[in-house]
Amino acid sequence: MIARRGERNIHMAFNRRVAALCVLAFLAAPAARAQDAAAFYRGRTIAFQVGSAAGDGYDQYARVIARHMAKYVPGQPNIVVQNIPGGGSLLLANQFGNTTPRDGSVFGMFNNGMPTTPLLNPSVAKFDPRKFNFLGSPSREVQAFVSWHESPAKTFDDLFTKEIIVGGSAPGAATWDYPLLTNALLGTKFRVVTGYAGTADQILAMQRGELHANPAVAWVTMKTQHAARIADKTMLVLGQYGFRPHRDMPDVPLFPTGKTDDERAMFALMYARQDYGRPVLAPPDVPADRVAALRTAFDAALADPELHADAGRLGLDLEPLKGADLQALTARLFDTPAAVVDQLQRLLGTRRQ
Repeated sequence: MIARRGERNIHMAFNRRVAALCVLAFLAAPAARAQDAAAFYRGRTIAFQVGSAAGDGYDQYARVIARHMAKYVPGQPNIVVQNIPGGGSLLLANQFGNTTPRDGSVFGMFNNGMPTTPLLNPSVAKFDPRKFNFLGSPSREVQAFVSWHESPAKTFDDLFTKEIIVGGSAPGAATWDYPLLTNALLGTKFRVVTGYAGTADQILAMQRGELHANPAVAWVTMKTQHAARIADKTMLVLGQYGFRPHRDMPDVPLFPTGKTDDERAMFALMYARQDYGRPVLAPPDVPADRVAALRTAFDAALADPELHADAGRLGLDLEPLKGADLQALTARLFDTPAAVVDQLQRLLGTRRQ
């Protein structure tokens, strides 16, 4: 009896030590993970890839963020901005879905239409945005219809009565999707000429007389880079998209948002890109501690007064969005009824046969 009682006491003491070690390991796990992220990033150069050309609005935001975000990433790595334009960020999104390193050494800023491209044009999207790790966005976004002063489009009403030649880039970009949708549901008469890399190319084409208008340019790009042209009416801001006017454009007409529930659901799916703003994200399968470190650093940078001062000097709007909120938005959008998605694909001419 005494021997068995002694054995029990030994086992009980051993079990208590194991339990204590488990508790210590559990409490130490967050610190260990933080240390792992810091060790990974220390002394490293990481890439902040932007799916648009150097000098445009996305690029400006990315460079401001990169200047301030590095000091908040554990290990304080060097952050280098890389421009990878193509297809309105489609090239970059497909790379993130398939070939981009998944170790946390690369993150990027995408065109805000990319998260819904697999729904709207599944034949070109080789990625699932639900698997991406959203870090956040510096602001919401609104697009405006901007016409060259020599074009036939001088008023908002002209967009519904005259053929207007507009420039688009690729599926997933507002300059492609918006005019096709408004043609189908609202009766606009846009003729979309595709293949333009970005806003700068489209404005040059407007100056050459190749295009009449940019059908959906980011408003922040217009007011920061083309304010003089708007002031002297070389470029006319004729309309804006969304469910409510932007604070800078209270008197600029909104495009209608449909007459039926299905039409309103299609516009809601299309205008979701405004809620993404300028999304910043990491590829799938990045270790969770590194995703957490990047998200925390992004949030801290967007709260940094020095970043706000830099953005203010450039005229960049700031209305930071959390990565978790963008992750949840993506999940909700992919719950859109199949019938609505199918109808929208038909209108955009992207439905798989």
